[in-house]
Amino acid sequence: MAEVGKFEPEQDIEKKIEETRQKFNNEYVQGQESDKYDSRDVDRLQKDDALVEAYLTWRLYSVDDALKMIDDSFLWRKEFGLNDLTESSIPKWMFETGAVFLHGYDKEGNKLFWFKVKLHTKDAKTSMDKKKYIAFWLERYAKREPGMPLTVVFDMADSGISNIDMDFVKYVINCFKVYYPKFLSKMIIVDMPWILNAAWKIVRTWLGPEAISKLKFASKNEIQTFIGPEYLPPHMGGTDHFKYSYPPLPDDDFQTPICENGPIVSEDDNESKDFESDSKELESSFSSEVAIEPKKVYFSESLSSLKLDDNDKGDSRPKGARKPLTTFKAPLLHVSPAEELSFGSKESDRKCLIILDNVSKNQVAFKVRTTAPEKYRVKPSNSCCEPGASVDIVVSLHGGYQASLQDRFLVMAAEMEQNTDAGSPELAHFWKDVPKTKIMEHRLRCHILESSKPILTCGSDSPIEGGANGHPDLHTTLMRVMVCNARLEQKLDQYLWVQQVLIGLVLVVMMFTFLCLYNLPGTS
Repeated sequence: MAEVGKFEPEQDIEKKIEETRQKFNNEYVQGQESDKYDSRDVDRLQKDDALVEAYLTWRLYSVDDALKMIDDSFLWRKEFGLNDLTESSIPKWMFETGAVFLHGYDKEGNKLFWFKVKLHTKDAKTSMDKKKYIAFWLERYAKREPGMPLTVVFDMADSGISNIDMDFVKYVINCFKVYYPKFLSKMIIVDMPWILNAAWKIVRTWLGPEAISKLKFASKNEIQTFIGPEYLPPHMGGTDHFKYSYPPLPDDDFQTPICENGPIVSEDDNESKDFESDSKELESSFSSEVAIEPKKVYFSESLSSLKLDDNDKGDSRPKGARKPLTTFKAPLLHVSPAEELSFGSKESDRKCLIILDNVSKNQVAFKVRTTAPEKYRVKPSNSCCEPGASVDIVVSLHGGYQASLQDRFLVMAAEMEQNTDAGSPELAHFWKDVPKTKIMEHRLRCHILESSKPILTCGSDSPIEGGANGHPDLHTTLMRVMVCNARLEQKLDQYLWVQQVLIGLVLVVMMFTFLCLYNLPGTS
């Protein structure tokens, strides 16, 4: 898990990507058994520049090292059947234990991957199933949040020697070290019992020197340095009362955006209930974490949503909204931007555009959902796009709200065999009846412009920002002092521990010297 040591010009990166592909074909594919790798992984390597670049950057742009990593990764993917691994492939009891799940975000906006260590017991008979279980979660997240790292949290509360499985821990580390390049943001060990210190010293050696900086040890009082209280359980001093349950695997709480005058509802309650039951079937197709709280999700939208054509686009684009510069290309739609929406504190930075280009031969229905429906207005959020046409979707922040790194948007699209008017009952029925395998999904994350980033974030709903004229207010200053004080205390504890060890060594040397000088009984 190396970090990029130096800047690589774009042209050099392109050359190394091409060199990596050619060497992989010549040295690892040609002349080998045809079924050595899953052909789908090999095809993706040839087409996905970002995947090749991830391996290269993880190995400091050493092509040979990257090829070894690709080989190990592809062999593992073939052994575990990653491309065909589904929820039904995993024993149901493993999901029911709640020992591993995705939920919440750290202060940098990285998804949290929780390990409840007290719920894990070493068992050789279930070792392979447990490894596939971890692979299932990682592959699930990689497909839905490409390029976004994870923060691993080992919750050591109430754990002991019987819960430590060194082989399993080594496998988890290898997942991030070899199989999923650039995937690990940090690994936080929370509230570790002193009796397990020796075990985690061994773990440090597995990580390698380049990844030691990603390993963080934190007490209950220190964990809020990395994770806000809104995503921490009460036993860690947090306010998140989330309780894991299965089935089903809930989605990450994408909901219909709220309009200025409240939630948009255009169907009666009975129809909405029908949609709610259908949404449960769709959840597993676009879910990537466990929801904070189960919430009712309505697919219904305003009857005033309009189908936009080329003549409407110019009028709908707001002043100051920047045109996206990147594009995600899918078989049905091209989505711009490709990865993130950028918001800031200036009025011109509070609106973003999502541009959808229909590249199919048929009409395409689309809808946009968000994890923070109270913050954003999305117009139109549920409509359709004609073949060869494009639609501008305006995403704007409501007054009094600030965008957060934890906010996400989900663009859903499906091809329609018969033309339908936007906002019509036929469109609502289409979403109810369309098979989940026919739905294209693309996720967008939020990026906060540098000029508008808060000085310190205590939670997604209550960012602490500067006071008037950009100067920090008293509350902000106090919070910064408290955080700095906590970090200083942590470093001081480390220095005191080192000092105690050194004093102990000095005393041992002095005692040994004393015995040698006076040749007391028992000495040589």
